Amino acid sequence: MKHLIIGASAAGIAAARKIRALRPDDEITIVAKEGAPHSRCMLHHFIGGHKSAEDINFAGADFFDKNRVEFIADEEITKVLPEEKAVVGAKSGKIHYDKLLVTTGARYFIPPVPGFREGKNVYGLRDLDDARKISEAARKAEQCVIVGSGLVGLDAAYALAERGVKCRIVEMENRLCPLQLDETAAAPYKALFEKAGCEFYLSKKASAAELDEEGNVKAVTLDDGTRLPADFLVVSAGVRPNIEFLEGSGIELDRRIVTDEHMRTNIPDVYAAGDAAGLSGIWPNAALQGEIAAKNMCGVEAEYTDRYAMKNTMNFFGLTTLSLGPTAAKEGDEVLTAESRSGYAKAIIRGGKLVHLTIQGDIGNTGFWQEIVKRGIDPRTPGKPLAALSYADFWKYDEASGKYEW
Repeated sequence: MKHLIIGASAAGIAAARKIRALRPDDEITIVAKEGAPHSRCMLHHFIGGHKSAEDINFAGADFFDKNRVEFIADEEITKVLPEEKAVVGAKSGKIHYDKLLVTTGARYFIPPVPGFREGKNVYGLRDLDDARKISEAARKAEQCVIVGSGLVGLDAAYALAERGVKCRIVEMENRLCPLQLDETAAAPYKALFEKAGCEFYLSKKASAAELDEEGNVKAVTLDDGTRLPADFLVVSAGVRPNIEFLEGSGIELDRRIVTDEHMRTNIPDVYAAGDAAGLSGIWPNAALQGEIAAKNMCGVEAEYTDRYAMKNTMNFFGLTTLSLGPTAAKEGDEVLTAESRSGYAKAIIRGGKLVHLTIQGDIGNTGFWQEIVKRGIDPRTPGKPLAALSYADFWKYDEASGKYEW
């Protein structure tokens, strides 16, 4: 049996590891555009100069040899031919398979703002190649503009500020990191970034990029007419799954690869996981999807049921935050907040169920909160603040069944 995995992502590597455990004698091949696996979560450390490309290889230097996986690096798959059970590589030609798993991840998106797509020095931050380009641009730059203050935009700003580059960050919402933080939780991060030399332009939109004679961005103009000079531009405006090569293959696409709970597509023996399947941008979930796909590829039936993906943790300048679920409250919601010297906590309860939680400060021993949100449990416990709750408050031993239950 030959298993072919397109993409050395978290999902792809996890799948290869699981296949090898289940099928010691099967063939496994991973094809990737990159030269080696790397952690997206660590890209800002690479830009900041704290880690090398080898340091952010999450699989380990000996992964492929140790697990007897053939790795075809620096190869782009241009077509999938299910009727032949083959894919076509730009350099390798046809590569055949018995089972195929697509874990090609996603790429950054450049919005159609005048000058953004034309500028030679406009970058996103999604993979190691992007990080290398930004690092090289920073080497000879004094200032830059970052459009978007989500986690990726803040990662870029954090790393570039460490390099001594003046960062001007444009955000259309009234606070930074709006998908994960409310105004209270965002405020201390804004202060910390400003202390590091960053400037924020909140509730603003970029309307155009001004290009020089060589086609490089030299300034960004905002919708209120403000002109922000820049030696280069970083755009953090969302991502798109890498699925263009699947057009015409017969695999069902809906701005992502459509899969069932077994991570199967509509084509027999073709599976998908991770960002390409549009299910999760979170590392552990993507890895779990890869494992579930691998089990089914090996004939071990398994289902992926964890469709809840709105979990984020962040740590900038030593301040940590856990954010679960969308931050916006709706009419009729009960909002509980607690502030202290050591941190901030917020919960949104809708119809007796916890739908959002923010804990800022000490986030140790908070892993259980994702289960509380997923299961729709009411966390209100008389006499106990949110930040003081633990597994013991929800995970009880049932005498009748002899099991621990939520």
